[in-house]
Amino acid sequence: MSAGLYVLPAGRTDRQKPHHEDELYYVVRGHARMRVGSKEQTVGGQAPEEQSDDQAVSEGSVIFVAAGVEHRFYDLTEELLVLVIFAPAES
Repeated sequence: MSAGLYVLPAGRTDRQKPHHEDELYYVVRGHARMRVGSKEQTVGGQAPEEQSDDQAVSEGSVIFVAAGVEHRFYDLTEELLVLVIFAPAES
């Protein structure tokens, strides 16, 4: 297991890529939205491969992201300070 602080200034774009580890985010302060998963369009009547969970996050929010899943914070209305825990330890 490893941990760190992730700071995103208001209005900034979160450009993180999926990680090889499961992640747990705890929002220490700030307000934003978070999308977990990708919004895929249905093509030719086929169900999308992955759907997304889109939610508002603020102080006290806890978000789990499984290894390899797309995710990002957006619509940051104020600086976001997040404790992130990786399991197993980030490589």
